[in-house]
Amino acid sequence: MDRVKHLNDFQVIEFRRYIVKEGEREHFAEYFESYFPEAFQQLGAIAFGQFFERKNPVGFTWIRGFKNTDARAIINAGFYYGPLWKEHRSTMNSLLVDSDDVLLLRPLDPEHGIPVFPSVDPIKEENGAQGVVVAQIFGVKPNNVDAFAQQAEATFASYRAAGAREAGILVTLDAPNNFPQLPVRTDGPYLVWLGIVKDHKTLQAQLTPLAERSMERLSATGLLRTTPELVILDPTRRSRLRWFVEEQT
Repeated sequence: MDRVKHLNDFQVIEFRRYIVKEGEREHFAEYFESYFPEAFQQLGAIAFGQFFERKNPVGFTWIRGFKNTDARAIINAGFYYGPLWKEHRSTMNSLLVDSDDVLLLRPLDPEHGIPVFPSVDPIKEENGAQGVVVAQIFGVKPNNVDAFAQQAEATFASYRAAGAREAGILVTLDAPNNFPQLPVRTDGPYLVWLGIVKDHKTLQAQLTPLAERSMERLSATGLLRTTPELVILDPTRRSRLRWFVEEQT
């Protein structure tokens, strides 16, 4: 999968799951995508992608990356105390019910970060971002993340064989929240697997059955403290993280 080469090495990742007022999710996404992705990029962060949570009609999820923990504090301060957010915060906050469900993560290792795809081309991708993104969230017992990742690799390999493009394996970042104005969850550790499939047919026929069977098998390892969660995410119109076709570049 092609990446934007100068936009890489984001070691601090926020997996942000919002609850939006009923009936306002599309409006929230339109405001978000109109104003914010390029603002984060100009400051040195990245909006990897934005999504509608398929089984939750008020769920809006987005994923943001920073180069390191210091950059997270500096960039968030620059954005949330800056003129763009001050102009639009009343509108955005008026559409939100909750924005505190945030996992602070890092790549499992250098090979498993999230790819930064080219931004959606408004001419060649006139229908917007395509595909389906899948997140499988595992609540791991303390001090067992690496052991669980090893146990889960065969499962992740089966997802790839079924047509999913792996888009990251992320684990809880063990670091203080250095921008406390934005809360993050402290009930970890977690491991999050991200993948992309071409369409709903592939999701239903291939990946979903595998993921559902894997939950019992991976729970039986004794390394988890919660039941795994499978989150189906439909990319919003300008989401970078999508089923990206290289010929479009």
